Amino acid sequence: MSIDKQKKSAMLGFLLHLHPKMVNEQSLKYSRTFGLGGMSALLFFILAFTGLLLRFSYVPTPENAYDSIIAMQSQSIFGGLIRNIHHWSAMLMIITVFLHLIRVFYSQSIYYERKRNWYYGLILFSIVLAFNFTGYLLPWDQLSFWAVSIMTNIVEYIPFIGHGLANLIRGGETVTGNTLLNFYNFHTALFPLLFIGFMMMHFWLIRKAKGVTIADNTETKMVNTHPELIYKEAVVALVLITSILLFSMFFDAPLLDKANPMISPNPSKAPWYFMGIQELLINLHPIMVSLIIPIMLVSFFILIPNVKIDKQKVGTWFYSKTGKQITLTSSIIAVLLSFALILILEITAHLNSLDLPLFVSTGVIPFALYIIPVLAFLFYLSKMRKANTIELIIAIMSMILSSYLLMSFVGVFLRSEGMHLIF
Repeated sequence: MSIDKQKKSAMLGFLLHLHPKMVNEQSLKYSRTFGLGGMSALLFFILAFTGLLLRFSYVPTPENAYDSIIAMQSQSIFGGLIRNIHHWSAMLMIITVFLHLIRVFYSQSIYYERKRNWYYGLILFSIVLAFNFTGYLLPWDQLSFWAVSIMTNIVEYIPFIGHGLANLIRGGETVTGNTLLNFYNFHTALFPLLFIGFMMMHFWLIRKAKGVTIADNTETKMVNTHPELIYKEAVVALVLITSILLFSMFFDAPLLDKANPMISPNPSKAPWYFMGIQELLINLHPIMVSLIIPIMLVSFFILIPNVKIDKQKVGTWFYSKTGKQITLTSSIIAVLLSFALILILEITAHLNSLDLPLFVSTGVIPFALYIIPVLAFLFYLSKMRKANTIELIIAIMSMILSSYLLMSFVGVFLRSEGMHLIF
């Protein structure tokens, strides 16, 4: 056997090791998964490769970090392009992993033997966010410095442990060179190791569960993984790499002036993927944002795979025709309700005129103004539309996602100086 054939055989063996030898023909439809899981994995390897190249030029100190970025972009061969690829791949990875989680949820692929993989997916998404957050500070410009300052200040609102946790993350009371060094080590050492470990477990569980979830009432014709699946994955990979390369050639990664702790931009905003949290903090009491709401959300995400579901419905998008209608209706109601509350709270200045305790006026009342209509809507779905437990879970998830996306949009595009609303 020639060397080329041996290499080809070894590569094919590795790819087949990630997949079953035979796959359901229905799983090859692009609309089944949209290639999101594979794209996320590929983006990680692109980030690992470009990040390794960037390490040769980057200096993780407040005095030299910004200048090393400038020198990298202006003096290194393809230095600017490599940084652009790294930056935009990181942004895209947040989107693909998020959409992958949403796809898995709405296709009912989180139950029975796939329950553990739902939890691993949540962990991987958290690591991706941490990856991006720690990498966000490394350019050490005004954008990154104040975004990280905002987010670490939000951590301080967590009762009892917030101040100590924020100081541990920052390496002190404020964002300094210690913070930069901590973030650099997290970004280039700890988080890559964690991601690789959990990703390997994630892929192994997918393989153990025999690949993509297919509903029991779907045709079960099996085809060879090679070439039917491998070739399609190769095409998706080539399209993704080409798209990132072209985008990076025409659009530079953002870089403002060098970080200045004495001059705060107005407005100062968190990274776009955390803007929903900052928007929540503008409208709600810090205890609600840092403790009560996170506990409710984490509990919900942990509990939903334990709900009993008809096995024949596993792999069915939106569970049923009613579930599809509920998804659309819930999303629209959540967007309208969230935007109406943001306007009300902006106009009434958080209801402080009622002379109530701050936690009540900025916490309990605004939260009640959201949760009571939501509970009424869920009651309507249960009694009038005869929605079952799974369809109600779909409604709740749709409202959570839509509300957060709306708040992120408002925070990014509709907040101006002093974080006041503009139109």
